[in-house]
Amino acid sequence: MEHEQLFADRLGGTQFGKSTEIYKFEKIKRAKAKARALHPDLEILDFGVGEPDQMAPAPIREALKVEVDQAENRGYADNGIAEFKAAAATYMKKFFDVELDAATEINHSIGTKPALAMLPLAFVNPGDVVFQTVPGYPVMATHAKYLGGEVVDIPLLEENAFLPDLEKIDPILAERCKLFYINYPNNPTGAVATDAFYDELIAFAKKHNILIVQDAPYATLVYDGKRTSILQRPGAKDCCIELHSMSKAYNMTGWRIAFFCGALWAVDALAHVKDNCDSGQFKAIQKAACAGIADESLAEGIRVHYETRLRRMVEVLREVGFDATMPGGTFFLYTKAPKGAGEVNFANGEEASLYLIENVGISTVPWDNTGSFIRFGAVFESGGDVDDERVLRELATRLKQADLRF
Repeated sequence: MEHEQLFADRLGGTQFGKSTEIYKFEKIKRAKAKARALHPDLEILDFGVGEPDQMAPAPIREALKVEVDQAENRGYADNGIAEFKAAAATYMKKFFDVELDAATEINHSIGTKPALAMLPLAFVNPGDVVFQTVPGYPVMATHAKYLGGEVVDIPLLEENAFLPDLEKIDPILAERCKLFYINYPNNPTGAVATDAFYDELIAFAKKHNILIVQDAPYATLVYDGKRTSILQRPGAKDCCIELHSMSKAYNMTGWRIAFFCGALWAVDALAHVKDNCDSGQFKAIQKAACAGIADESLAEGIRVHYETRLRRMVEVLREVGFDATMPGGTFFLYTKAPKGAGEVNFANGEEASLYLIENVGISTVPWDNTGSFIRFGAVFESGGDVDDERVLRELATRLKQADLRF
């Protein structure tokens, strides 16, 4: 059987699986393996991970232990249970002062990634344009391409506070655009959107008949200002869908529970597609999430954990020459990559990142979309709060020994 003839063209057709191109995260994985082989006794300081370093809060875990034994939680959840939608509405009101109808303007998803992947199915036809900000998370763009959509990268530049410059967008492309993907607080830059930017974007979307897709998994992780939602802004519920996740805010990565909310018509369309793609998250997980989603004290404890680490990381990085500044949000620290180490020159962030892993056992993530940057995550492994300082002192020692040039 010539199975190669079966692969869809969107995956590369007969060439699927034959590419020799290596994705950057695979390069990092291989570099870690090389570092361990060269320096078997060296502890890898992993600042490249993108998921929480702690367990979900105890009240949520305890609730799951109870709910998993309840007979009413067996069976399919389909498009979500009323309890979780109500809890999500309470969260939006308590955290952002946004009023939502739990029955029509909110729906759950098995994490935000599947929801982002499904969105193009509801809106994108061949030839339609989708705007995505870069650097960023490419899932929605990948699926838009699968459907024959044209994905246009909108750069996030330091000189514009890592916000899209809407005035530089070609109006002809804007007229063809269906979806405008944004992500604030932003991964990887740590930028937080302003009310003025949201207002400008809403006006832009209404002018060109575009649905704004605001991916907000880090919405509770802000450090120098108030928590924000685009749905707080006038007119947002006409043209915006916002996605919230419990993975980052409540250390629930792997539990796969999130929700999308906003424009009733967009929520309805995505729910329709979702209903034909999955049968909902296990009801016990939804009910366990209800035990914590609107608890500001739980979210605040997690936020403080990352803020404490990030502020100390900024100090350490600045000591060795990085132009590091405290991010507005997320648990990431995005900074210009060094230009070299000793006699070695780096052409980009990827070369800098690979050098740090292989030579000094420090893992980061490179981003070269709009300049040479690397991302340090405050989700590194340690033995607890006291051990954090040991890890960060070791980071400082190794970076000094690396003889970096900027």
